[in-house]
Amino acid sequence: MRKTRSRLLSLTLLLAAGGGLHAAPLVEDSLAQRAQACTPCHGKEGRAAPDGYHPRLAGKPQGYLYKQLLNFRDGRRDYGLMSELIAPLSDAYLNELAGYFAGLELPYPPPQPPTLEPALLARGETLVRQGDAARGIPACAACHGARLTGAAPFMPGLLGLPRDYLNGQLGAWRSGQRRATAPDCMAEIARRLRPEEINALSQWLAAQPPPASPKPEARMPQPLPLKCGGLS
Repeated sequence: MRKTRSRLLSLTLLLAAGGGLHAAPLVEDSLAQRAQACTPCHGKEGRAAPDGYHPRLAGKPQGYLYKQLLNFRDGRRDYGLMSELIAPLSDAYLNELAGYFAGLELPYPPPQPPTLEPALLARGETLVRQGDAARGIPACAACHGARLTGAAPFMPGLLGLPRDYLNGQLGAWRSGQRRATAPDCMAEIARRLRPEEINALSQWLAAQPPPASPKPEARMPQPLPLKCGGLS
């Protein structure tokens, strides 16, 4: 009886130590593995989720991604799930995570067909390319680049994003739900736009295919049309 108990105890200890047939597989400890915590919302490898509200992370400028992680953690952007997820993470780790996603070169989703009539869609294109000087609205291209692919280190691209996300973020800037370090240039611009104009430019942007090389420009356009505290 004692020998039987001793053998059973030895087998139990062996299985607990990982020596059995059903031992748990080892999980690699890499940044890519840890970044998978982001993919249930932001899509496989950060390519954007199909729901239209969670944006693409892959290939955006590292500085921009880092700033947004800080904004979520420190309360300038309001989304409880994100804030709770990154609350315990250090600045250095958030910057490392931003660098991982910035370094990914992955295909973009196909453009979304617009649902607006041509005249309204044309108004959206005008706002993107030319702005409205009489109302103090600069062109989107004046900051986000002529190709609208953004610029390192802090300016995000506008192509390849779902129109619901674009609509939602401009609405959040307009209502004050999303903020940046003062002077908050995007909040100023969003408040000058009419709701139907936000919809028009979001629809036009979402309908554009990214260029063959969608990488952000190496540097931001200069001079910028407005002072933006979130870029320093």
